[in-house]
Amino acid sequence: MKITLDLSKLVEDGKLTAAEAERLKALAAQETGHLGLNILTGFGVIAASAGAVAILLTAFQFTAGAAAIIGACVFVLGLALLGLRGEVTSLLSQTLIIIGALTGAGGLLIYDDGSLRAALFVTAIFTGTAILARSSLMAALAVVSLAGCLGARTGYVHAVYSLSIQEPTLTIVIFSLLALALYLISLRVRADYERIALTAARMAIVLVNFGFWIGSLWGDRLRLFRWWTQNDVTGGPNFTARGAVIPDWVFSILWAIALIAVGVWGVRAGRRWVVNVAAVFGGIHFYTQWFAILGANAFSVLLAGVILIAIAMALRSFNRQALNPPPAADGSARSAAR
Repeated sequence: MKITLDLSKLVEDGKLTAAEAERLKALAAQETGHLGLNILTGFGVIAASAGAVAILLTAFQFTAGAAAIIGACVFVLGLALLGLRGEVTSLLSQTLIIIGALTGAGGLLIYDDGSLRAALFVTAIFTGTAILARSSLMAALAVVSLAGCLGARTGYVHAVYSLSIQEPTLTIVIFSLLALALYLISLRVRADYERIALTAARMAIVLVNFGFWIGSLWGDRLRLFRWWTQNDVTGGPNFTARGAVIPDWVFSILWAIALIAVGVWGVRAGRRWVVNVAAVFGGIHFYTQWFAILGANAFSVLLAGVILIAIAMALRSFNRQALNPPPAADGSARSAAR
């Protein structure tokens, strides 16, 4: 569990001594340094894995299957080093496991033309890698890979980013249940695995909001459901007809209700990250519906800006109160929001 404390305020209020505050500062500095290194290592590992696959397929003219096999060998080598002691060896082992998993997964997806079975296998590999290497990066990627199994995609054309959620309803249901399960698991495991479970749960929450966002714009045609239950070929991957089985306004209303409910729970449970995410996606939802209905004109832009400033000030006030909670009745300090 991570706790945010205003050390200067606690020292001023006499709830911490100066020596205790300095000790906590030193521990926090060490944790911050580790966070920076982890972020840098994560980006480096992803770049190295993508580059390795590209080089194997182009410069050395390897097949996708060969790239997958090489990735698997690197993965096994990382596993072999996992049992050895030493900080450097442990870091090397975890890095090799992650690079091997990403390289092997990339080769496998290319070899099997991005099929569902390949995507499911990659999801399983990423999940196992997250547990073995205790990697939050791989835990987040496992959740993203699972979303890909439902047809979620991202794209980029010059100066334009795109997001595609093919099954909004399924995405919302599956990842809501996944986030809840991972949260409950995080309450019962050791600190290292708690961090991994919470990272995956947070990524699942983001994907739930993506599902609501896309559904609020275009509704849901329930393509997979129609394909499986009614043998409706128009509900398959090539279905492009207009009209939704679940209309967009249903998603808009349910999304607003869900954001309010989750935000209230986050406040009561002291989950500051949840409150901030609910506020961010609440702003996205508000802007999406606002401009979709009123259009982009001077009046709508002005009024939307004023409302957003009010929301930001309310959120800032909440974060300040979370960092500086009022003193308890018995004079003891309360924990700030996580």
